[in-house]
Amino acid sequence: MNDTNAHEPVRHNAAKSRYELTPPNAGEPSVLEYVLEPQTNRMIFTHTFVPPEMRGKGVAEKLVHAALADARAQGRRVDPQCSYVAKFIELHHAEFGNLLA
Repeated sequence: MNDTNAHEPVRHNAAKSRYELTPPNAGEPSVLEYVLEPQTNRMIFTHTFVPPEMRGKGVAEKLVHAALADARAQGRRVDPQCSYVAKFIELHHAEFGNLLA
């Protein structure tokens, strides 16, 4: 991960149903969007976006890791409809596979 983002915190913006990482220069944030299903206690991850200038720096990985850790802390199951999130869980199945709905 690039040092410019290594210490930037991922923020859970519940009002917009997304996790965000805003670069130090306050440019466009990277986001991981979700839909919450309260009746099933599921987070459906729908879309990951990283601005072109931030790609290839581990930003999406940091967003997904933080979101999955948060889902675990809240006792939620996850449904990775976003292909990036699905691939991340596949690659980190030992750590996050038990969260799958």
